[in-house]
Amino acid sequence: MIYLKAIVFIGTNKSGSSREATRAAERLGYFTILFTNNEKQLQQRRSYPDIHRMILIDTLNIERMKEEIDKLGKTGLEIKSIVSFVDPFVHVASMLCDEFCHNYTSSSAIEIMEDKEKTRNYLKNQPYSPKFSLMKPNEPIAKNLTFPLIVKSPKSTGSKDVLLATDADQLNNHLKALRSKNPYETIMIEEYLEGPQYLVEAVVYQRQSHVIGIIEQEITQGKRFIITGYGVLVKAPLDIQAGIEEVLQSIVKAFDIENGALHLELRLTKNGWKLIEINPRISGGAMNNMLQAALGFSLVEETLKLLLGEEPNLKPRHKKFVYTKYVIVESKGILEKVIGRTRATNSTGVVEVYVKPRKGTLLTPPLSMGHRYAYVIAQGSTLSEARTHATTAAKEIKFILRV
Repeated sequence: MIYLKAIVFIGTNKSGSSREATRAAERLGYFTILFTNNEKQLQQRRSYPDIHRMILIDTLNIERMKEEIDKLGKTGLEIKSIVSFVDPFVHVASMLCDEFCHNYTSSSAIEIMEDKEKTRNYLKNQPYSPKFSLMKPNEPIAKNLTFPLIVKSPKSTGSKDVLLATDADQLNNHLKALRSKNPYETIMIEEYLEGPQYLVEAVVYQRQSHVIGIIEQEITQGKRFIITGYGVLVKAPLDIQAGIEEVLQSIVKAFDIENGALHLELRLTKNGWKLIEINPRISGGAMNNMLQAALGFSLVEETLKLLLGEEPNLKPRHKKFVYTKYVIVESKGILEKVIGRTRATNSTGVVEVYVKPRKGTLLTPPLSMGHRYAYVIAQGSTLSEARTHATTAAKEIKFILRV
């Protein structure tokens, strides 16, 4: 029997970094298999030509997935890796990889990083760890709290359950809302940190940490903290670069990471760098394409090589100033049509325009990162110029809604 080399992906989005990863695997010559619990993806099967086999399965049922992987192995497929670029399946994929393949990453480190509560406890004595407390179910609120505070669910992803409390009444309301969703879950309360926020994309290869991209974040604060702009600092100021590298090296050492990809969210406060969160994967959305425009290589492709035991090539092929602007809506309604896409595409400096929703979709003001409905990636001769190009083009995109 001739064995085909295959990679199993657990979950993917229709676009963004996770989808770029399946395309990269196909480019690298692998047979691609997707385990998905999203029936819509099977109905839209023709939209996924880079995925060679799609299997509808409960991605929360590990035993079921093990049975399916066993079956695949008997059909002439050599499973080289089991991976995920999607919350919350990175750890699940890594555990399955431990059992069925050679795993070059650490499942125990990934498990901690995927859980905000475990991460905070694990790093609580580090100077970059913010002040925090954990409230168990039915536990009363601590006295003498200093406002403002951030209240969050440790399982939150994409800013869904990250809330700002400016006084005791607001804190009570947030706690009620979070407890009504998950009555048995611990709630995290953290100090509110002031200062510019940066997203750091990083790769660890043979215990050596590499900062791939330092990205300035533009935060729009409505009912949630939504990031609507990303500027890639291809030449970060030396003090920022050094400070970030120090935090990253400390995290890699603390988690004993040999190989892997991760991203950090950090704030530069008056008391130094503070860690907002860690995720054991590349950021989703436009991140891979944004870095490719800035640095000339695909981070998901190099990450896949790493996960397959090969040496990634992380050397920039070029360095360009790149800014990505996301488009959100201010009112709720059913999408009738999108106008301005072509004008945005033809605007100065634009590298890519992506519009997510189809006609008939219900659009809402953002309560999570998933409620960002389009983005524009643009280049410029400076970061400020790239930002102007991206923002100008993004203003061309209009969602016509039926209320």
